[in-house]
Amino acid sequence: MQTTSAVQEQPHMAASTGHPKGLYVLFATEMWERFSYYGMRALLALYMANALLFDKALTSRIYGDYTSLVYLTPLLGGYMADRYWGNRRSILIGGLMMALGQFSLFASASLYTPGQTAVSSAQMALFFLGLGMLIFGNGFFKPNISSMVGTLYPKGDSRIDAAYTIFYMGINLGAFFSPLVCGTLGEVYDASGNIVPSEFKWGFLAAGIGMLIGSLTFELFKNKYVVGPEGAALGAKPERTVEHSPVVPVNTDSPVRTETIAQPATSFASQLPKLIGIFVVVYAAIAWFMNYDWIGALVFSAMIVAPIAVLSDDSLTKREREKIYVILILSFFVIFFWGAFEQAGASLTFFAAEQTDRQLTASYTVPASYFQSANALFIIIFAPIFAVIWTVLGKRGLEPSSPLKMSIGLMFLAVGYLIIAFGVKGVDASTKVSMFWLITMYLMHTFGELCLSPIGLALVNKLAPARFASLLMAVWFLATAAGNKFAGVLSGLYPEPGKPAPHFVGFEITGLYEFFLIFVVLSAAASLVLFFLYRKLTTMMNEPVATAA
Repeated sequence: MQTTSAVQEQPHMAASTGHPKGLYVLFATEMWERFSYYGMRALLALYMANALLFDKALTSRIYGDYTSLVYLTPLLGGYMADRYWGNRRSILIGGLMMALGQFSLFASASLYTPGQTAVSSAQMALFFLGLGMLIFGNGFFKPNISSMVGTLYPKGDSRIDAAYTIFYMGINLGAFFSPLVCGTLGEVYDASGNIVPSEFKWGFLAAGIGMLIGSLTFELFKNKYVVGPEGAALGAKPERTVEHSPVVPVNTDSPVRTETIAQPATSFASQLPKLIGIFVVVYAAIAWFMNYDWIGALVFSAMIVAPIAVLSDDSLTKREREKIYVILILSFFVIFFWGAFEQAGASLTFFAAEQTDRQLTASYTVPASYFQSANALFIIIFAPIFAVIWTVLGKRGLEPSSPLKMSIGLMFLAVGYLIIAFGVKGVDASTKVSMFWLITMYLMHTFGELCLSPIGLALVNKLAPARFASLLMAVWFLATAAGNKFAGVLSGLYPEPGKPAPHFVGFEITGLYEFFLIFVVLSAAASLVLFFLYRKLTTMMNEPVATAA
């Protein structure tokens, strides 16, 4: 009788799993959004190189601009949701914008004519319009759907961690099968083994349809299932704004913290004119240094000035500052990780398409875009195993600290590039190497991601002072944005036959072996530096141990 009553009072609760049904609505919505994002990303570099006729340097630069801005616009999306629209409206607007962005890419690809030697202005305009809508649509969508997961549960509910694990599986499920679907439709080869650029449109169309399915799923089921523990609708338009707050909550995994509203940072407001001045000076200097790469200057300037904004607050205690320094130091190392890891959508796609032997059988060649599914598949397989490993080590008192785990993650990244560097050593541009090298590298990179990405997010949530939780999470994602931009810069060094050899800090890149060694050195150096710092950082992280009087 009591069980029946509980079920009647909470119709949104799934009796078979113990999780609210709203979790699975969000799971499906996010899965289709990731299908859309990664399906398009799998084709993006190939489309620019083969249909828009960009060289690898320009393709890499645009790729880096796109993926870095994707991590900046959630600041705007979170602001609009918390102040004006609410989560629900922001998710709908973001989803529809992203669908329109994919359809704009479909229209751009549809204007391609076989054998064209020049790109029409309409084709180019539709391409950049599509990227812009995807960038802003993601900003409205991504932070708001992530923040709704935790609000499905009562405060302190032990199921929240499991809920985010389920939600994370949805992300990787979409990331896994999207390159397979969109790659099959969009990456087509003729009888001579040459890519057919006119077919890219079908991959973009599939990505757009996937985004519509995700938006429709959310709209159909949000009112019934995306509700709080008491059955009230979640993510509605906010009834009031948060005034004089030092930050606007962005991409958090929980409702707005009381301290964020209760402790206005007057010192932050008084520092605003100075911070704006610093930003302008830093932006101008970086833009000049980067040869007037305005987007790169924006990303790196934000990464520099945002920490200054946090540390300028006079209310911070010495203990809080120490914890913030840990977050900022680790954010710096994150840039190197994503700078190497995010080669997947650019230089590694070039490598898969041009210098990987993808002939599986006599009649079937694996599309280059398929390899972008490897990371997601490995995460689905190995994430539970890593969770068990950390648990077992923790029970024995042997679990590495978070900074040490991140150092290990960077070393896995270096090992992955070392493997593929050996695979191409002594191989000329006309020779293709086994798929084994690329797949093994992606396996090592997945191990690295599992040691760094979820660990870092949890660390920020743990260490950040409550009134700066959102801004420091934004700093963390700014580091990811900077890493993605850095990835585009590094991908532009990919050697092309018949063109002058690129240089990196005086090092001449004459072939793929030298190119991959760049990432070995950068990742390994970052790992070793962090290894030597991890004890100090661990000490700064830990709360003081109380001693008996």
